[in-house]
Amino acid sequence: MKTLVPVLGDQLSINLPSLQAADKKQTVLLFTECAAEATYVKHHSKKLVFVFSCMRHFAQLLQEKGWQVDYLKLTDGHRYKTIEQSINAAVKRHKCQRVVITEAAEYRLQQSLLQLKDALSYPMDILEDTRFICSHEQFNRWAQGRKQLRMENFYREIRQQTGLLMNEGSPEGGQWNFDKDNRKPANDGIDFPAPLQCKPDDITLDCIEMVDKKFKSHIGNTKDFWFATTAKDAKRALNHFIKKSLPTFGDYQDAMLIDERYLSHSVLSQYINIGLLDPLEVCRTVENAYRKGGAPINAAEGFIRQIIGWREYVRGIYWLEMPSYVERNYFNHTRPLPDFYWTADTPMTCLSASIKQTMDDAYAHHIQRLMITGNFAMLIGTDPKEVHEWYLAVYADAYEWVELPNTLGMSQFADGGMLGSKPYAAGGNYINKMSNYCKQCRFKISKKTGDDACPFNYLYWHFLDRNREKLSNNHRLAQVYRTWDKMGDERKAQVKEDSTRFLSELK
Repeated sequence: MKTLVPVLGDQLSINLPSLQAADKKQTVLLFTECAAEATYVKHHSKKLVFVFSCMRHFAQLLQEKGWQVDYLKLTDGHRYKTIEQSINAAVKRHKCQRVVITEAAEYRLQQSLLQLKDALSYPMDILEDTRFICSHEQFNRWAQGRKQLRMENFYREIRQQTGLLMNEGSPEGGQWNFDKDNRKPANDGIDFPAPLQCKPDDITLDCIEMVDKKFKSHIGNTKDFWFATTAKDAKRALNHFIKKSLPTFGDYQDAMLIDERYLSHSVLSQYINIGLLDPLEVCRTVENAYRKGGAPINAAEGFIRQIIGWREYVRGIYWLEMPSYVERNYFNHTRPLPDFYWTADTPMTCLSASIKQTMDDAYAHHIQRLMITGNFAMLIGTDPKEVHEWYLAVYADAYEWVELPNTLGMSQFADGGMLGSKPYAAGGNYINKMSNYCKQCRFKISKKTGDDACPFNYLYWHFLDRNREKLSNNHRLAQVYRTWDKMGDERKAQVKEDSTRFLSELK
């Protein structure tokens, strides 16, 4: 039976279930560059180049391995705006009798596939994506009956399941989590090797030209594109990280420096999320480096926790709670996202630097996302759905299943505490401790109120005060509210006055 196997843009893996189940002689592989997928949010120009180039390289690899590939480029002038339209046309074009596809990672696209399946006159099989460590069924079983769905408990179960960093049933090093060792600020002068950077080949250059012509209104630019776009180069990037940066990854995981965009971060998440790297294989490679003495336990554990802990956990939360999750707004925040999130034009150095890096690279590391852009958006009362759509658009590693819970839940606390036990809110002192941004800012971190004060300082207290009814019973904030209550009436009034003035002037 002749079978059509559509391959989606984030399914670029030889281990894809629909590929593994296919008979090469009786299968047509369909790749479609769809305008709808490129524009449902205005994805960063570098993200579009990355996805299109990875798709074209993967299709070429499969052709070289003897597969029949039908690849539809946007530059071909095809009229299929959606995956569903393309599938229907390809079935007729190739006279296929059935369709086999691996489930979509994003809810909206999976719903479209299910609707297509119901409408077709020929069979369509949608296979579970087994490239993840935890299945939907397993996560739902873990979540059932729990009052709190905390990542740490889930993480320990997955550690035991995979055997990663385990020693005869106990966690390596005698504890599950070494996060307390991963909060060191980075001093100027430390040598941080950059991630592996790849020179664009002809395929990537063609994608750059196409994106420059067709997506001029999208955020960012294609200048100095350096991401790996093949599994081979992504593996090189992994090995480069393990050799050059993993040893110091743990210590400086939460640090920020204005002149060091990457520090010891791997910048591998976009390769894992698109399919070029297998998450479990990445974790085993990191574990192997630790066991051979190539990295300390806090570095290896901290990195592995991000993948088998947070990555798998947020996927589980996403599918457990969708479609209503995207509408959660615990604080009833309604403020529009400030214009400078699209321009980096703000005198606040921490925000300007983090957003400019995002505009330039389609990348910022997790603390910049959580404690700078995310923290600020929450403190000023931004509509969490607008924050979510910004994060989804601007980062090369962002797909809704992984980005939405991290943004709406962890960053904005819009789910009311499903992901986090308290809001990730902080004043300027945290930013000053973990970065050198404040040294180069016109605002004074030492000033708590007034025109020259760091806005984080008074916005933090204003956020807590106006949301007291919803947060005062949180045991992790009890001491914080006691501190607020001890402040003099004059200081409190100044906090409210400064915050009101700042917010009224914000555009």
